[in-house]
Amino acid sequence: MTRTRPALCVLLGVTALLYVWGLSASGYANAFYSAAVQAGTHSWKAAFFGASDAAGSITVDKSPLFLWPMELAARLFGVNPWTILVPNAIEGVLSVFVLYAAVKRWFGEAAGLLAGAVLAFTPVAVLMFRFNNPDSMLVLLLTIAGYAMVRALENGQTKWVALCFALVGLGFLAKMMQAFLVVPAFGVGYLIAGPPRLLTRIWQLAVGAAAMVASLAWWVAAVELTPHSLRPYVGGSQDNSVLNLVFGYNGFGRLTGDERGSVGARRLRTGHKVWGEVGPLRMFDRHFGGQASWLIPAALLLLVVVGVATLRNARTDRTRAALIIWGGWLVVTMVTFSLGKGIIHEYYAVALAPGVGGTIGVAGAYVWNARDALWARTTMATATAITAAWAVTLLQRTPTWLPWLVPLVLVPAALAGVGIVIGPRLAPKVLTGATAAAIAVGFVGPAAYSLDTAATRHEGAIVSAGPSGQGSYRPRAIGPTRRVFARPRFRLAAPPTGSAIPVLPGGPRNGGLIGGLLEASRPDHQLTTYLLHDASRYEWVAATIGSEAAAGYQLATDKSVMPLGGFNGTDPSPTLAQFKRLVAAHEIHYYLSTGRGLGGPGTHGGGAGPKTGTAMSIARWISRHFSAVRVGRVTVYDLTSPQ
Repeated sequence: MTRTRPALCVLLGVTALLYVWGLSASGYANAFYSAAVQAGTHSWKAAFFGASDAAGSITVDKSPLFLWPMELAARLFGVNPWTILVPNAIEGVLSVFVLYAAVKRWFGEAAGLLAGAVLAFTPVAVLMFRFNNPDSMLVLLLTIAGYAMVRALENGQTKWVALCFALVGLGFLAKMMQAFLVVPAFGVGYLIAGPPRLLTRIWQLAVGAAAMVASLAWWVAAVELTPHSLRPYVGGSQDNSVLNLVFGYNGFGRLTGDERGSVGARRLRTGHKVWGEVGPLRMFDRHFGGQASWLIPAALLLLVVVGVATLRNARTDRTRAALIIWGGWLVVTMVTFSLGKGIIHEYYAVALAPGVGGTIGVAGAYVWNARDALWARTTMATATAITAAWAVTLLQRTPTWLPWLVPLVLVPAALAGVGIVIGPRLAPKVLTGATAAAIAVGFVGPAAYSLDTAATRHEGAIVSAGPSGQGSYRPRAIGPTRRVFARPRFRLAAPPTGSAIPVLPGGPRNGGLIGGLLEASRPDHQLTTYLLHDASRYEWVAATIGSEAAAGYQLATDKSVMPLGGFNGTDPSPTLAQFKRLVAAHEIHYYLSTGRGLGGPGTHGGGAGPKTGTAMSIARWISRHFSAVRVGRVTVYDLTSPQ
């Protein structure tokens, strides 16, 4: 056992503890996906297609690979918060280990530990590895792909190239086209630094591309070739086509902003960009800054300096090749997120973390090995200074939260910077101690944010890491256990003060956002008992507008609830004619009115209005033909008893 092997055990142990401690406090976290997990435990067909209900009315708005580990755990141990969230925590620990292994392979144990620690203590990584969104699986698969590319660059074997890109294809099955953001870095890295001759490298990359397509195409083809009547509607698409979902809502629409059926579409525009101001500094703004940017300035500095230093090295130089892989991952992903005009949430920034960790581990090892040179020590001191300055900037965005962290960062950073520059003149141990202090200072801010994130309950469709008050697009409540949507302050791109979305009656607890669109319903015992009456006689115990509302009812009853219009209430599923046929066949027992101002595809370039769309057409038809009763705070229509 090497000297640093115990350090690896400590890193992984602390990471595991950070990711699982008090995990069940978040309940079902994102109920939208938890309901799909529940559905998958009742039906293998629902699991394969990623249906949000066991009866298979509609799928979630992503490909379903990320759901499968949770569904397997839930089948084995039952549906509960632990079986849903622990698989994501395991994916996080594995991601840290794989990044460590990838960097350590060429640059030593210390570099690997540093890279792994950066990933482990990135606040948004702590958030996502304690949550049940697709991002945890995406990060794990892409990090393993990065390791496979390291092996390919090491020996030039085609099997590693193919494995790398096949894993990217599997990443597509977790979160679709976002997985492709690492392809430029991996492709260019191998094209430049792969051991074989040029024609062989080109042929190997072609094999890799084929492996990537094959690893994702089988599921896409299965969905596309299955008759519509034999599978769920593809949620998030506007034509029941997974290709529409791939290239539209989850694809190029994220770049152009042209996303038919997206959250709020154009009706929430307030003079600003719908999803925040687009620009090169977006990942550093008050919305995204605290999520993952703590060490990005240092990573970019090291990337540039070491990139220049290795510019004249041999074509297969490992340092430069590794920087292309991890630095390219960081830069391409950051630029794409910064300039994309479509839907983007703060937690997407978790995709930056492996790139940041890998870049710092690789470049940091190179600079440390050149520490006898003044340029190297100056680079180390400068990286320490900008890291401390940026950490103070981020911490001062929440000035009342742990204000003593600012001097804890500034004073040691200043001493460490001086020690790094003049250390060799005093004693070798001074430089070593100063460097260790500089690294520790760099982790103060993100570690504090990570601990706060782990101590906070996170629920709802959109979450963010760290303490409240960062100017998030989404409302946050303040307290030791914060629910993300506890206050109706829904803000996109910081609209003028007071422009809150009104709470609509009969929706989820505390009203949620846009009539509860982004938060699951929370039925009381009275309503749950009411819904379970004769439930076994019906395919769907109830229907309601929006997947989040349906998810809450479904998790409470353990019965299928049909989400009219899918996640946003804007998908044309089911049509009014289809719904009428299901009602006539006594397939649906109740309709639950949440008072949502949601519609479906229609006017204003795909926007949804309160009086338009398929879902609202169904709601109006129900209100005209069926009688309503009040059960608790929800209006219930019995679809088996027309007026």
